[in-house]
Amino acid sequence: MTQSGDHNDDDITLVGEYALHLLDAESRLAFKKRLSDEPDLRVLLREWDEGLVYLADDIPEVTPPTHLKKSIDARLFGADEPAPRFSLAWFFGRKGSVFAVVAMLVLAAYFGPSMLDDTQAPTYTAEIAAEDRALVVTASFDPNSGEIDINRIVGSAAEGRVLELWLIADGAPAPVSLGVLPASENAMISVSQTLIAAMNGGTLAISDEPTGGSPTGAPTGEVLAVGTIISS
Repeated sequence: MTQSGDHNDDDITLVGEYALHLLDAESRLAFKKRLSDEPDLRVLLREWDEGLVYLADDIPEVTPPTHLKKSIDARLFGADEPAPRFSLAWFFGRKGSVFAVVAMLVLAAYFGPSMLDDTQAPTYTAEIAAEDRALVVTASFDPNSGEIDINRIVGSAAEGRVLELWLIADGAPAPVSLGVLPASENAMISVSQTLIAAMNGGTLAISDEPTGGSPTGAPTGEVLAVGTIISS
């Protein structure tokens, strides 16, 4: 974490609340404006994100049954489609839900119980990460506004390519595109009214696509990262 001497206490608190998605919509918009204007604040946010990740380092990995990968591949690409070259063995043992709880408790203990106001907490969150963590994106979805708050922590699209976000709804036969991620690290993506209910219990995935996104309505490039949507 950044030392307190480098930033005032109010900024440290504010960045922590933003990193854990505890700010209300108006406060988040005001903070995002400051992020675009203040490079030092962006550095502090990155240090918060990286520091919180370490809270999950001691949580043991869980190896899933091998048949689960085939099930995910079938939902992504159809039963007759060739599966992409990536492993999901790590995916079902992700530490996201435990990490989120631990992070909130640590921050609340330091800054006070007022930060645990249920009205401010996001309803659904996900860490969308590659197996080697070369790409890590956090997502927070508010069903009231229908928007996903995207924060790309690590990684970026390859030169001449883009990253596209997909929703794999629970029980759905195929993924649905939620849009191409912008080049910026932070973005808001609107979810159509018809997909809001499908976010609950679904999975988010990011694929490598040509400029403009997939021309077919389904992932055409390698699936780079996957994350389950957790209801808070």
